[in-house]
Amino acid sequence: METPFTGPFVIHNSGEKATQSTMVSLSWNNESLYIAYNSVDSKIIGSNQKKDSKIFSTDDLVEIFIDADGNGQDYIELGVNAFSTNYDMLLKCISSNCGGWKTSMIYDIEGLETASKITAEGFTTEIKIPFSSLEKIQNGNFKKPIAGTKWKGNAFRIDYGNTTEYLALQPYKSLKFGFHQPQEFAVFEFVE
Repeated sequence: METPFTGPFVIHNSGEKATQSTMVSLSWNNESLYIAYNSVDSKIIGSNQKKDSKIFSTDDLVEIFIDADGNGQDYIELGVNAFSTNYDMLLKCISSNCGGWKTSMIYDIEGLETASKITAEGFTTEIKIPFSSLEKIQNGNFKKPIAGTKWKGNAFRIDYGNTTEYLALQPYKSLKFGFHQPQEFAVFEFVE
């Protein structure tokens, strides 16, 4: 069964239409979560870099944030650029209620697979995240999902091309700038 793509992404803090289209598809089986992006891009910015480079500051890329229990703590951020460079990060806390920005780029999702391909229209990206790796996150409440399980998160894209745009599958109602607004993450439900 082919999973449909959803989108297009919009400007994350206004909901306005993006200059270039981004679509995402999410699917799963008993072992892994699969995410696929289709990003139209007329001017791809970036390069092949070492793992965990801070490509979110320099390169066109797609990202996924996942917060299984929705409490805004112990959630993951994963990004992949058009040249297949990826980073994965654990966000222990970003709120002043729990001590402020505590992040770890040392964190690695075991068994993570990512690949991007540059096309005539832009780039496509595929991501595979094994649930067994997420279950090891302390206090994250990542349990292998079953049909009906709901996690919070959001899918993003940063486009540094002709005009810099920060895009999201679901825009933020607060109109605040920045992707790290876990209180406004979308709800992803696992369905058969």
